[in-house]
Order: sequence, then C-alpha cells, then structure tokens
Amino acid sequence: MSIMGSLTHFATIVFLLSWLVSIQADELKTSQKPCDFQAIFNFGDSNSDTGSMSAAFFPAILPYGQTFFHEAVGRASDGRLIIDFIAKHLGMSLLSAYINSIGTSYRHGANFAAGSSTIMRQNKTYFDGGTPFTLEIQIQQFNNFKTRTAKFFTQANKNSYRAHYPKPEEFGKAIYTFDIGQNDIAYVLSKVGKEDSQELISNIVEYFSKQLQNVYSYGARRFWIHNTGPIGCLPVSMPIHNVHHNSTLLPGYLDQNGCVNYQNDLAKDFNKKLKDEVLKLRTVFPNASLTYVDMFSAKYELISNAIKSVSIPPPRV
Repeated sequence: MSIMGSLTHFATIVFLLSWLVSIQADELKTSQKPCDFQAIFNFGDSNSDTGSMSAAFFPAILPYGQTFFHEAVGRASDGRLIIDFIAKHLGMSLLSAYINSIGTSYRHGANFAAGSSTIMRQNKTYFDGGTPFTLEIQIQQFNNFKTRTAKFFTQANKNSYRAHYPKPEEFGKAIYTFDIGQNDIAYVLSKVGKEDSQELISNIVEYFSKQLQNVYSYGARRFWIHNTGPIGCLPVSMPIHNVHHNSTLLPGYLDQNGCVNYQNDLAKDFNKKLKDEVLKLRTVFPNASLTYVDMFSAKYELISNAIKSVSIPPPRV
C-alpha cells in the first residue's frame, strides 16, 4: 500500500480542506476571484498512480481498492490517494491514468504517474522492480497528449472527441501536481557507503528542476510540488515489521516511532534541496505559481499519532 495505508483518508481530508482555503485566500488577495482550475495534470510514482502500471502490465488485485472502490482499481492503497481528494475538492472527476485507454475520459485532466517511477532515468525493467515511465517520460507523454488533443479543436468540423479532452486554453489554467522522489531516495540508500549521498541527492534535485522547467515550457503556470515522505517509516524499512532483521540495533538507529533515522535524514536532505530549488524557480519564472508542500511533516505527524484521535495540522506550504 502507499506510505500511509489506511491513514490516507483522514490525512487527505484535513490536508485538502486547509489547502483549498489557503489557495483561495491567496487568489482573493490578488484577483478578488476564487481559484478556478480548469484541469489537473499529475506526475509521480505509486503515491499518486491511479492505474498506469495496472493498465500497462498486470492488473491490480485486492486488497488494493477494497475500502472505497470495493474492487481493485490500480491504486497502491486500500482506498483513495491524495490526488483523488484533490480532484474531488476541486469539483472534478477522479483522474484517469493516461495509459488506461478503456472507458476513459480526460475532460478535466490526466494522470501520468506510475508506480516505481523515479525522477532520474532507470537501468532496470518492470521485472526488476523498475518502470519505463520515469518523470522525463511522463512529461513527454503530457506534451504528446497536449499536442494531439489540440487537433480536435482546430479541425473545421466538430467531432465527438472534444467532449473527452480539455480545451487548448484550459492547459494554461490547470494545476500541475508532482509527487515523486521516494524511489530516488531508495536508490540513494542502496548506495550509502559506496557513493557520495549528498552529490546523488543534488543530482536528483537538479534533474527534477530541469523537468519542471520543461513542463513550464509546455505552458504550465501553476505547480503543486510535494516533497518526499519519511521513507524510514515505511514498513519495509522498520525492523519491527521485518522478520529477517535479527541484528542488534545501535543506539540512535531508530527514533521514538521505530522509524530508521538515517533514512529519514536523507529524505530531509532531499526535501531541503528541493525547497531551495523551488525558491530559485520562483525568481526565474515570476509569472508562475510554484507551491512547495511539506508532506514529510504531515505524514510524520500522522505516524507519530496513529492511535490518537487528534487534529492533524495541514502540511506547510
């Protein structure tokens, strides 16, 4: 399942309601009009994949999707993902995976995210735990989508396809969401002690920035960028969930929640560099809106209070 599993429902509801209020408040300050996103275009990994890998390779099976959809729907979660709640609270239908061509409408955007995706290029296949749909490929898929659908609106005779795709002018009024980097950090972790982790992270963030600039060149102006979550708190990382972990742990290896400290520290390093890069891009593209979303803090707060009934603060932007 995704990093938060069944906690996703509560987290996203609080997160989105707070986000919508803050975004609308910012819009009102400048234009006296509420935000009016015409479409959503999402890029990412399994945290926001709504069916890409399931359509491209082997269909998902239960328990994925069982708590809300009551069937497997290609999400790496038992319910909805954050991107589903974003779409819902913007009054749009749930985003369809770009690669899922059966019974699909892209009227209010498309989802290019795919499980196992990375910011950097990969050198492994699906059968090795990889994917062909890295961020660079996802962005090229978007450009292809935008170019090809525009033809439906430039043809003299109207056709039925128009009803299923965004209008050309709506691409500039869309919100572009990014939730990727977790698998890149996993790669960095595999190289600890072999290569310079800080150099690897810097290269990842630099390549991420390059891809964001490419999306800008294709007409995007409103960016919603998630940082990466506490990877050291994933069940696969935590010794308490790993039956093969029998060694004695050194003091400081785990935090108070049983998460692996050095893994979370690398995620924090990535997040700091990413935030700094977003700040730089704001000066490069003053006519664009780039929002950095601190998902690490939001998710870690949920993990820390998993058994408590508390009010979870929204992620910092």
